[in-house]
Amino acid sequence: MDITQERDGDVVVVRLMGRLNSSAAPAAEERLLAAVAGAAPSVAIDMSELSYISSAGLRVILVAAKKVQQEKGKLALGGLGANVREVFAATGFDTIITIAADAAAAIAAVR
Repeated sequence: MDITQERDGDVVVVRLMGRLNSSAAPAAEERLLAAVAGAAPSVAIDMSELSYISSAGLRVILVAAKKVQQEKGKLALGGLGANVREVFAATGFDTIITIAADAAAAIAAVR
C-alpha cells in the first residue's frame, strides 16, 4: 500500500494506492489522522488507484471521517473503483461518507 499526500489550496489530498487491508491499516490510519489534524480540515481521499479494501480499511476511513466531523471539517472520497464502491455500498458506508466520481469532484465537495 502506498499513501501520498499533497495540498490543493486549503484541501489536503490523500491518495491511497494498492490494497488497504489489515496489514496496511495501521500505517494508513496514522497517515490519515495526521492529514486531518487541525482546525476544520478539508480532506479529499483519492481512491482511484485503490484495488481492494477490507473491513480493517473501512475502519480506517470511518475513524478519519469521525475525526474530521469532530473538528467541524469536511471529508470526501473520490474515484472509487467498482470493487471498492461495492464494498462501500454493501456496508452502507456510502450513506454516511461523501463519495464523489473522481478526485477533482471530491476536492470540490470539501471546499
